[in-house]
Amino acid sequence: MKASIIGLFLFLITAQISFAQNSTSKTEEQIKDLSKQKWQWMADKNVEKLAALFDNKSKFVHMSGTWKKNEELDIIKTGSIWYKNADVHDVAVEIVDNTAVVWSRITLTAVVRGNDALNEFTVTEVYNKQGKDWKLLALTFSSVRDTHVIKH
Repeated sequence: MKASIIGLFLFLITAQISFAQNSTSKTEEQIKDLSKQKWQWMADKNVEKLAALFDNKSKFVHMSGTWKKNEELDIIKTGSIWYKNADVHDVAVEIVDNTAVVWSRITLTAVVRGNDALNEFTVTEVYNKQGKDWKLLALTFSSVRDTHVIKH
């Protein structure tokens, strides 16, 4: 009887750990998909979708400055920066409670103030779960060499 109780206890613990890992994996995949969609919306200049994704207090760090949500949306809408294509090479996601951090290694093809630009970046995105939705709080472009590696 004692062995059965211990066996049941170990089974329940293992099942709980397995469920937690599967839940985290699903959330990580959801965040990866959201990040991927964001890059497409930026390429398409879909400011409506981006406005819903960006938190009202979000900040964006670029090589030329840091600005807030409305400025980023205006830059995208007017084409001051056109994120033509983000070729994503690697993505790492970490979830802590209601916060997700995404590190992406990308080659960004863009048009910046009328000039073609091709840059290697590691982009850091911070998302916060608000109700049922994830909102982007911060997006930072870090210029890196093409040999830069994200540690998983």
